[in-house]
Amino acid sequence: MHHFFVEPGQIKGKQITITGKDVNHIAHVLRMKPGEELSVSNGVDGKEYRCQIACVTEGEVQCKLRFIKEDGLELPARISLFQGLPKGDKMELIIQKAVELGVFEIVPMSTKRTVVRLEGRREAAKISRWQSIAEAAAAQSRRRIIPQVHPVLSLKEAVAHAQHMDCGLIPYELAEGMGRTRELLSGLRPGQRVAVMIGPEGGFEEEEIELAAAAGIRPITMGRRILRTETAGFTMLAWIMYQLEAEA
Repeated sequence: MHHFFVEPGQIKGKQITITGKDVNHIAHVLRMKPGEELSVSNGVDGKEYRCQIACVTEGEVQCKLRFIKEDGLELPARISLFQGLPKGDKMELIIQKAVELGVFEIVPMSTKRTVVRLEGRREAAKISRWQSIAEAAAAQSRRRIIPQVHPVLSLKEAVAHAQHMDCGLIPYELAEGMGRTRELLSGLRPGQRVAVMIGPEGGFEEEEIELAAAAGIRPITMGRRILRTETAGFTMLAWIMYQLEAEA
């Protein structure tokens, strides 16, 4: 079943109105007709609204609500991915897959080994592009919310933001063995806010790890192999998803 996002105000009683770019997609790409079913979320209340198309015009798709699902498809904890800016278009892949894996928000970071530097209009354009990718990935994976992609933070700013969360983890190749990693992951619980900090190509410098550790963010190892920045984030999120959904 095709899934779309609408603003909360577009859901009024049993009437749901879809506008914007999705109208063309529904009418001319999917060629959906009155009587066919689709689902929508408003990105706020965590619900899935199952509805039936009533009519399609050039500017909107009018739907009639059939029922509401509240299955709890979101992860039981809020995972914030702090991602060191990678080179090229890797950030697009990271955002897409992180959203599919259930991340709550994505915070791009600029660190000492970050090659990419974004400022002004260039940063605004990138954030807009990345947010569109997050929305598309959320719709594809039937998420109930659209994870927010934040403006770029320095590592110091990111640490200040992350230190107030219930748990902070920062993969580092010189961290303790896997026993410590397993211990910390097994301690995660539903309802927590969890920060995961991933370095760019080249990883973090030692003083950056010390800064994070001083704020209570725990260095962990991800095994004996060195992972690419995009692989590290996917691996951490998959581990956390497994742990939290096994507990749920």
